[in-house]
Amino acid sequence: MLTSLAIRDVVLIEALELDFGAGLGVLTGETGAGKSILLDALGLALGARADSGLVRQGAAQAVVTASFDTPHDGGPIASLLAENALEIDPGEPLIIRRIVKADGGSRGFVNDQPASAGLLRELAQYLVEVHGQHDDRGLLNPRGHRALLDAFGRCHAGLVAQAYRAWRDAEDALAVARAEIDAAARDRDYLEHAVAELRQLAPEPGEEETLAERRRSMQRAEKIAEDMAALDDYLAGSDGGLARLRQAARVLERVADAHPSLAEALAALDRAINEGALAEDQLAAARAALMFDPRSLEEDEARLFDLRAMARKHRVQPDELAQLAEDMASRLATIEAGEEGLASLDRKVAETRAAYEAAADALSAERHAAAARLDAAVAGELAPLKLDAARFRTTVETLPDEQWGPGGKDRVEFEIATNPGAPFAPLTKIASGGELSRFILALKVSLAEEGGAATMIFDEIDRGVGGAVASAIGERLARLADRTQLLVVTHSPQVAARGGQHYFIAKSSDGLVTRTGVIALDSGARREEIARMLSGATITDEARAQAERLLEAA
Repeated sequence: MLTSLAIRDVVLIEALELDFGAGLGVLTGETGAGKSILLDALGLALGARADSGLVRQGAAQAVVTASFDTPHDGGPIASLLAENALEIDPGEPLIIRRIVKADGGSRGFVNDQPASAGLLRELAQYLVEVHGQHDDRGLLNPRGHRALLDAFGRCHAGLVAQAYRAWRDAEDALAVARAEIDAAARDRDYLEHAVAELRQLAPEPGEEETLAERRRSMQRAEKIAEDMAALDDYLAGSDGGLARLRQAARVLERVADAHPSLAEALAALDRAINEGALAEDQLAAARAALMFDPRSLEEDEARLFDLRAMARKHRVQPDELAQLAEDMASRLATIEAGEEGLASLDRKVAETRAAYEAAADALSAERHAAAARLDAAVAGELAPLKLDAARFRTTVETLPDEQWGPGGKDRVEFEIATNPGAPFAPLTKIASGGELSRFILALKVSLAEEGGAATMIFDEIDRGVGGAVASAIGERLARLADRTQLLVVTHSPQVAARGGQHYFIAKSSDGLVTRTGVIALDSGARREEIARMLSGATITDEARAQAERLLEAA
């Protein structure tokens, strides 16, 4: 709810700070005192158009700060702020500030964080609802009537929303399947040929690298084959190097005892023979490893070239051919099983649509029953508000199929006929602002527990009425204020007497500057103000006594 409003340099208001409480607060004052300035200032804080004409003459800028209590769980306000990268702690006051410069331009802030006027207007729908002669919201918007009726009737709209989502999900799945099958069917001949080719080739992941490495090894072996043969000539055979070393060793063995140097030479030859034998073994191992069948090289090369050609044809890497074959086969399988799959999805769509229609029909029945109860409740409020000749009805009409949605099949609108025999028309067609405000009051009382912002403002709802009608308006405002914060700009003493808080708006002038101020009245001052409202400029004892009776009755 609105807890405080601070205004600086707005039109006739130089500086003003007001605190508000729960329940019914009334604002009174003489005509022209500036009651509308308060509403204009609050409107600025809530994102209304920033008009530099609102800046007090001689001031550089106007500033309005409105503070609100917020739910401890944050509610939709916290969600909206989070969507706009703004944060408040749950339960922390929401402080909205708007600055309007005299030379044009404005800035908005939420808890000292910059905020656009658009965001302030979005916040306003959760904070304040204004009903006045020219500024009516909420109930006048037919788009909100269905939700209000559902809340009033405790209708099961959530079940319909779930059924609608299931139906649309089934339709989306069917549409996707049809698109996939249609696309695949157009390529069926190509797919069959490509799958046959790929199955014949039978590519395997990693096969290209394996073949390429084997080919490289065989090509290397082919290149060093002549060198390996020469090595055999140098080392092996009767004329090879090892044979000659062994012959030399046998000669040295016969004469080694003749001199120490000959024995050392023999030892060196033995070592050379051992190393040579080791080299011979290694060469044999290498020869075995490098042996290949030229036919195998040809086969590997042919396979490698086939894989690479197929990869180029399909514009993929060779290692991706195996997966491509699976994907293409899957698309073919989709075509072959498509009709059966589509039939299943068609049945799913039919089943979910039937479930939606059943839930929507049940919701429609609930709405018609709730509409009858709401019509009766509003009708009971009209006569005391001097609207006894008027009629109210809630229309529930079935929408065309293409307009069905998560909210069901129905269009809901509140309509009235102001005179006997006159046709019903939307609320917005009422000519009289006073009648409109009283109709809204009747609806608000009937819908007292459902929806709406935390703070409601009625601007001169009692214009043009008095006596018993004003008393009825005051009684209903007080009843409505039991559930929400209500601020009422009024000229009626009967309404003013119902207020839990009373603010007096007065204009003063020092001959040079005219100012508007607001005073929170105590009980004695309230009696005097209500007496003034009863008798005019000259307050009589009789007026004071009548004011006392009104206060006691309230």
